[in-house]
Amino acid sequence: MDTETLERNYREIQSAVHPDRFAHLSDQERRLSMQWATRVNEAYRTLRAPLLRAAYWLQLNGIDAGMENNTAMPAEFLMEQMEWREAVEEARASRDMDELDGLHRRLRQSLNAIHAELAECIDVQQDGEAAAGVLRRALFLDKLRQEIDDALIELES
Repeated sequence: MDTETLERNYREIQSAVHPDRFAHLSDQERRLSMQWATRVNEAYRTLRAPLLRAAYWLQLNGIDAGMENNTAMPAEFLMEQMEWREAVEEARASRDMDELDGLHRRLRQSLNAIHAELAECIDVQQDGEAAAGVLRRALFLDKLRQEIDDALIELES
């Protein structure tokens, strides 16, 4: 995705529908403007975030990623998740910010690799089923990233 074009288009559309431009009009027109501005913000957030964008692409293509109920993952991936979580909990318990920073850095590399794999499934192969599986793995890793972020914030305060 061309992020510069996304940003430029977002600002242009948001400017056109911003509620301040409709303040002098009727209640109905102000309400419609607010609805459009909300939709533009939601679209921007979705397109800007790789995982949300992938989930949206799957939805547009009629593919249910099964994110709510399909937690089947390769055993190797699940073992890796358990090891990551244990390492995070040990670092959190020992208040080891350096270890948490290192885990965060390694996890970010893993997420970058999985984002590339997701892009390959969607952009090159256009394989929605494969993309759905990769997206589910990516969401597991993203949740772990958030746990590390939370641990770092907790230790910094």
